[in-house]
Amino acid sequence: MTSSDLQEQLNHKALNLLKEDADKIEKLIAVQMENLATRYCPLYEEVLDTQMYGFSRQVDYAVRIGLVQEPVGKEILSRLERNLAALYEAMNNKQQ
Repeated sequence: MTSSDLQEQLNHKALNLLKEDADKIEKLIAVQMENLATRYCPLYEEVLDTQMYGFSRQVDYAVRIGLVQEPVGKEILSRLERNLAALYEAMNNKQQ
């Protein structure tokens, strides 16, 4: 295995791990959206914020060490941020 093959394999693995973590956060968002009609949980919101912060640090690290290209990392984060913004908007609308 050449060094370029190894680098490509590491890049692929890093991207897959980030996508798996992003999927976990999306599931948390989906669960809260489903339960929005029945209850509001500030603790859940705190957990999501913490998860998003940690994930953004993971993405930043992967980009900085060259395992993931910056536009790819930004796209993954953007998708999660849009979903989280939709959740917060729905929560705000429900509270009004």
